[in-house]
Amino acid sequence: MKILVTGGAGFIGSHVVDAYVEAGHDVVVVDDLSSGKPENVNAKAKLVQMDIRDAGFERVVAEHRIEVISHHAAQMDVRRSVADPAFDASINVLGGLNVLEAARKQGVVKFIFASTGGAIYGEQEYFPADEQHPLRPLSPYGITKLATEKYLYFYKEVHGLNSVILRYANVYGPRQNPHGEAGVVAIFCSKILEGQQPVINGNGKQTRDYTFVGDIVKANVFALSSAKTDTFNVGTGIEHDVNYVFQRIAATLNPKCPEQHGPAKAGEQMRSVITSEKMFRVFGWHPSVTLEDGLRRTAEWFRGHGPK
Repeated sequence: MKILVTGGAGFIGSHVVDAYVEAGHDVVVVDDLSSGKPENVNAKAKLVQMDIRDAGFERVVAEHRIEVISHHAAQMDVRRSVADPAFDASINVLGGLNVLEAARKQGVVKFIFASTGGAIYGEQEYFPADEQHPLRPLSPYGITKLATEKYLYFYKEVHGLNSVILRYANVYGPRQNPHGEAGVVAIFCSKILEGQQPVINGNGKQTRDYTFVGDIVKANVFALSSAKTDTFNVGTGIEHDVNYVFQRIAATLNPKCPEQHGPAKAGEQMRSVITSEKMFRVFGWHPSVTLEDGLRRTAEWFRGHGPK
């Protein structure tokens, strides 16, 4: 298939590109390189440097006769979305609409959307959250992801565009940018290797569903085979707190690095964990990388790719 991956030079997107290329697909990457890196892009994929809001995006879809769009490009920083919701919406909503319109006009047959399984549910009523959990995002970032999901419903009902929505848990792994969309794993790895002291917000008992990027990639490969429009959580269903994550990373990179806590961040969600039972039922997908193994592999990657 001819697949276009937006954000394909970034953390998750570049791993998805690798998997699609390995599976024998023709892959085009559209990325503005604001946080992604050209060296992340598979040598067998074509890179087009472009903002997804650009009027020329449809031309790229047309020229390469794209059949599937995997939409990973986004403003992913939750705190920036709170500070500047208009900027967040300009990329995530207006940019997303530009991609959807190109898909509609050029007859794209499938649209895979990287949504969020944490921010979209807000403070959870039950744990782990399934796809039927109430959607009550508490950040502009989460709101824009929900808005795009609603637009996808419209494009399916009115224009017949099939889509697969993948609601990711807290994804971590090699290539994550510690200065961009990063979660604590990339930040802790980077700071320890640079000889700086990582600071844990509050008591560190906030829990997340940490999911290794390789498992996320497998879900994206399965999504190609989906015959209908559907929504899936992609996570481990297991909670771990920030203190545990720090301790495992420090054990690999610098066992002498002390655990230091700072002020809690106002409004930070205390618990977030999702179930992927539906993904298992439909595709047989399940996470295969334990947090301990994933953190070790990620820490070692940062060790080998840190400042020279």
